[in-house]
Amino acid sequence: MARIKGAMMTRKRRNKTLKLAKGYYGSKSRLFKTAKQAVMKSGQYAYIGRKQKKREFRKLWITRISAACKMNGMNYSTFINGLNKAGVSLNRKMLSEIAISDPAAFTALTEQAKAALK
Repeated sequence: MARIKGAMMTRKRRNKTLKLAKGYYGSKSRLFKTAKQAVMKSGQYAYIGRKQKKREFRKLWITRISAACKMNGMNYSTFINGLNKAGVSLNRKMLSEIAISDPAAFTALTEQAKAALK
């Protein structure tokens, strides 16, 4: 019986890796061995980046809310505490959007938070 060699599958696998490495600098986009390492590392960076993206957005929202609270004579932590005691359950993303687009509504929220703290 004839021996079946794995050339076709090997070539497919290598071409897949080289396609993923397209646009990389120098030999990382041309040589399989270095391309494979670069693709693996870029995959790790992408995985980590998806987690970091969530942290960065949360930090941004908190900064925006904090700035809007300071304009209304409050700090961030007392504002969030007041909202929790008042039973207002808005997430930080929505609070930051309200702070940017509708300052009057945000002022009403700060008044509600102040009232709940007294």
